[in-house]
Amino acid sequence: MNNVVWTIAGSDSGGGAGIQADIKAMQSFAVHGCTVITALTAQNSLGVEALNPISTEVIESQLLALEHDMKASVIKIGMLANVQQIQLISEHLKHYRATWPQPPLVVYDPVAIASSGDLLTEEDTVSAIKECLLPLVDVITPNTHETQLLTGVYLIGPSALQDAAVKLQNWGAKSVLIKGGHWDYPSGYCIDYCLHQGEEYWLGNEKIQTPHSHGTGCSMASVIAACLTKGYPLKDAFILAKAYINQGLKAAVRYGEGIGPVAQTGFPTNLADYPQVIEAGSWLADELDFVSAHEFTMAAGFTACDSKQLGLYAVVDSVDWLEKCLAEGIKTLQLRMKDGSEDELDQAVAAAVMLAKKYDAQVYINDHWQLAIKHGAYGVHLGQQDLLAANLVAIKESGMRLGISTHGFYEMLRAHNYRPSYMAFGAIYPTTTKDMTGQIQGLEKLKRFIALLQDYPTVAIGGIDLSRAKEVAATGVGSIAVVRAISEAEDYQQAIADLQAAIAPPL
Repeated sequence: MNNVVWTIAGSDSGGGAGIQADIKAMQSFAVHGCTVITALTAQNSLGVEALNPISTEVIESQLLALEHDMKASVIKIGMLANVQQIQLISEHLKHYRATWPQPPLVVYDPVAIASSGDLLTEEDTVSAIKECLLPLVDVITPNTHETQLLTGVYLIGPSALQDAAVKLQNWGAKSVLIKGGHWDYPSGYCIDYCLHQGEEYWLGNEKIQTPHSHGTGCSMASVIAACLTKGYPLKDAFILAKAYINQGLKAAVRYGEGIGPVAQTGFPTNLADYPQVIEAGSWLADELDFVSAHEFTMAAGFTACDSKQLGLYAVVDSVDWLEKCLAEGIKTLQLRMKDGSEDELDQAVAAAVMLAKKYDAQVYINDHWQLAIKHGAYGVHLGQQDLLAANLVAIKESGMRLGISTHGFYEMLRAHNYRPSYMAFGAIYPTTTKDMTGQIQGLEKLKRFIALLQDYPTVAIGGIDLSRAKEVAATGVGSIAVVRAISEAEDYQQAIADLQAAIAPPL
């Protein structure tokens, strides 16, 4: 994708928020930020002393210059100081939608009040935002104060956040992400909420106690814009932006006599800075009175694998292929049978367990956890969509290992809630075995996953063949899972030998 992001926002002479924060945050995620300045604020750490809106003629000249030569894949909008600016930006966004080959995504951070409490826009802008701008917005990122100002919904609990988000969507915003830094519910925690394509995402962490939080809203929206321009799904952009802010709050320093800025650091690399994915069964979900559609009890802390280095991991769809791979010395395998009668599946799992014992290998059963428990399998592998339906308590109490598939940062953090035996990341490359549209991870993300989850055995899967095995192994991943690279090879025995050699650690 085109790694150019525009930020349309005000300038903060104190350097902590606005255009200045946007550029720093975008650079932390290796995208190029271009600027359209809407106002020159005179402010420092103590507050806003003056707000000087830029004329619409000057704003338009900036927009025209950028459109001519540096079109954006994402446009982040911050402070718009008056109705005329809102109308002008809205007209240009309509033009981009109608004429650009790839219209930009629009992330709108409705900056109305500075961290100091000073009003940064004229009072009659709210109706213009609703009527002109929101129908053109892909993601809106208000904090709780701005949410209440825009919607009139007083945020007294989780259901109120949901109501406010629906209201913003009804006015045209496609996705709503409400930042909870000013919302002390439950006490001592920061809860953030996202409504996207009918799905809800809740993140939470203990509040980071620092007064120096100037620029957090601008920075978070800018990171979301940067991640979207790099092709990340919104739920991953959400969790990365939150981790970035947490990391920056912990490192924040005061430069003046008042409120200091959030630190603009690099890509978040410490798992402790990432928020918790809140879902049914967790303590935070209970505090927020979540209602689950499933009878579900969360379990965490599954039996550890025998080693963090699982090596070559063969994923096969029959007992016949399982035995062929075992005979060639593969020690980690998965039986993934999607079809078959109940009796056929039962017999297959029973045979797989017997073969694992015969060859002293670790065989995981995909999906069919009841049969895996019945026959005493070494482990079971579940996809994200299977977690709520499985009896995780029974799996844990059986002593079986649990592997979980993940596709991106959000799913990785969700899987971390369960403390599984290993995590699988995919698809690393496009694959014909599944439709992985929008879920291709690539080597750059794989390296990030491995660095964050050093305490887990890790598995890379998806589109990996002999030509790619060595570069995947070079990321430090503990195992490489293959499907077609063995079963569709002309000589499967030679394919296994070559794959084993390609991923073997150097002597």
